[in-house]
Amino acid sequence: MTFETLLFDISEGISTITLNRPDSFNAANEQLTTDLLAALAHAHDNSDVRCVVLTGAGKAFCSGQDLKDAPKSGDKRDLRDSLNRRYNPIVRAMKEMPKPIICGINGVAAGAGLSLALAADIRIMSSAAKLVEAFIGIALIPDSGATFFYPRMMGYSKAFEFATLNSPLTAEQALNMGLVNAVVHPKAFQAALRKVAIKYAQGPTQTYGLVKHLLQQGLVSSLNEMLELEAEFQQRAGVSADYREGVAAFIEKRKPQFSGT
Repeated sequence: MTFETLLFDISEGISTITLNRPDSFNAANEQLTTDLLAALAHAHDNSDVRCVVLTGAGKAFCSGQDLKDAPKSGDKRDLRDSLNRRYNPIVRAMKEMPKPIICGINGVAAGAGLSLALAADIRIMSSAAKLVEAFIGIALIPDSGATFFYPRMMGYSKAFEFATLNSPLTAEQALNMGLVNAVVHPKAFQAALRKVAIKYAQGPTQTYGLVKHLLQQGLVSSLNEMLELEAEFQQRAGVSADYREGVAAFIEKRKPQFSGT
């Protein structure tokens, strides 16, 4: 598939989606959010895709909403419409994707761009990159899921500080707060990102999807509810081809060759 504002590639079970507006630091205009939602839908439906990598071209991951992409009539922007029609469907698509999504934060992730990064399942960050809340700088609230992700990842006090003082976080600070999974040198970034992607692409994709759903549900459910859901999902996992392959490989003392089914 080809897109106006994205690079899209499928190789070795990995769908790589690269935000490709480097001259604007991959700021999200109307076309980019339209393209991204379509690319995620294609990755969701394509059986050749075992995991998704979301990253940015050039020096940034995503600098957030393109403030130049405003209504030409002079009317005030309908921010509720922008969220309900553009950003919120993307965040939902990422969280509901039954395949791992790895975000490669190659450069600054700001505003809604940061929310997109936090909606992924794994985040690999360049040591040269920064996370910027940005919304408060123009007197707006964090959105696109930010107020859901921030307190769960940072705790309330740190989340409030980050959301209100607009102080950028370095890669090391982000790692220490649990916002990212790994920080690597810029020269090693692409290789590290691919290494993680290959590992997930070769794993039991269907089981990853079950784990993803369970962990998200665990954020809002009781212990008894999760015990029941685990029993149901374990039964699903136990009748998969990958379970049979995993057991056979264990008995035969070899590396399993998972099919993702």
